[in-house]
Amino acid sequence: MVKQYETVFIATPVLSEEQMKETVKKYTDLLTSKGAEIVYENNWGMRKLAYPIRKKTSGFYYLIEFKAEGSVINDLEVAYKRDERLLRFLTVSLDKHAVAYNEKKRNAKKGATEAAPASKEAEA
Repeated sequence: MVKQYETVFIATPVLSEEQMKETVKKYTDLLTSKGAEIVYENNWGMRKLAYPIRKKTSGFYYLIEFKAEGSVINDLEVAYKRDERLLRFLTVSLDKHAVAYNEKKRNAKKGATEAAPASKEAEA
């Protein structure tokens, strides 16, 4: 059965921008090759960690929201565990309320970014 999932991983801060893009591409390609449909991606950027992990105090956060069969999650998490560039990861299944909340949040953000340029044009 296809369900919607959300996964967030924290990559080590010593990666270059190019290495971070490669890491993200690796996991999005893995998901799509297993038949998953990527719904949304968001690069949260470099953030300070709440506590040191492997002597690192910050990391690159990245979120991927996708629809997939449950069997894909095991393959994804095995790949995460084998990747020394990742400090932490978390994958959760979204219920219908969480899916609706995420869509509402994204639509509100789109509306705000579309309304902002229009209001600047009105001022000019």
